[in-house]
Amino acid sequence: MSTTYITRRESFNAAHKLWRSDWSEEKNWEVFGKCANHNWHGHNFELWVTVKGTPNKDTGFVINLKLLSHLIKMHVIEVLDHKNLNLDVSFLSGKMASTEILAKEIWDILTPHVKENGGELAKIKLVETENNFVEYYGGKDPF
Repeated sequence: MSTTYITRRESFNAAHKLWRSDWSEEKNWEVFGKCANHNWHGHNFELWVTVKGTPNKDTGFVINLKLLSHLIKMHVIEVLDHKNLNLDVSFLSGKMASTEILAKEIWDILTPHVKENGGELAKIKLVETENNFVEYYGGKDPF
């Protein structure tokens, strides 16, 4: 049987600020605009986790979606939901709290958990706003 892709959507709310302390305030505002707000700003993020694999002959599943939801909630959502990404999230310490960086970090966190349950991560899609989202393929060019 050929490779099959399945996706689970979860959501979380978080605040962040895009800011480089080695830049002037003017440069931060020039580059990051409102995202450099001193008092932070928040998003209602949507996280789409796509797993690929060959469906199990007994279950027909690439991965059990109930299990995938549990893994995402336990290892990602519980860490990020209603948090300040710059201050409260240890895996972002010392890193820019951009959606691009966050998507890569989520990939790194979920990869071993998905793999030990028979799947392979194919894509992380992280929606920041209705107009802005990131798709991360684990450093592999999908095209």
